[in-house]
Amino acid sequence: MPRVVPPAVAKRPVRTARSTPAVPSAEERTAFRAAVADVHPLQWDRVHHEPPLPPAIPRQHLFDEAAALAESLHGPALIDLYLEGGDEAAWRRDGLPKAWLRDLRRGRWVTQGKLDLHGLNRDEARHAVVTFLRECRNRGHRCVRIVHGKGLSSPGREPVLKKLVLGWLSQRSEVLAFCQARAVEGGAGAVVVLLAAKN
Repeated sequence: MPRVVPPAVAKRPVRTARSTPAVPSAEERTAFRAAVADVHPLQWDRVHHEPPLPPAIPRQHLFDEAAALAESLHGPALIDLYLEGGDEAAWRRDGLPKAWLRDLRRGRWVTQGKLDLHGLNRDEARHAVVTFLRECRNRGHRCVRIVHGKGLSSPGREPVLKKLVLGWLSQRSEVLAFCQARAVEGGAGAVVVLLAAKN
């Protein structure tokens, strides 16, 4: 019985992974140039920069300051100041050695900052005191002086601003002690304040 031979199977061309791109002919290049003869390249000389991110807002810090201001304005009555040497107001925080207040009254602490409240109303003075204390604390100042005046031009010649300032100081956590300034630093018209050290 004759053997059946299967028909020859045509071999398929093997495709390579990367084929060489066809090189356009001279006619194709001429036709392309003619097609884009009226095209002009775009001119763009600007560089886009992302705008900087806005600074972070210390919301909790602002909230704390606002709460302190509200407490200073609408809080309880002024603390009872114990008096030394007549009518000179002096105050120290509980637990602070008495010697620190004594040194403060005798001028042994170097004054590193001064705030003058003359010409300010109640709200302006309160904001000025809070801002001044915060800035002095950030700078590492330990002893500062606040000039509140003697109230000679106030109705009844009462030192209203002086009493307010003493009350505000006693409610600030960074204030360790305060006392009336010496005569050469303003006497009854000013107060010397001892601040806690910066953390």
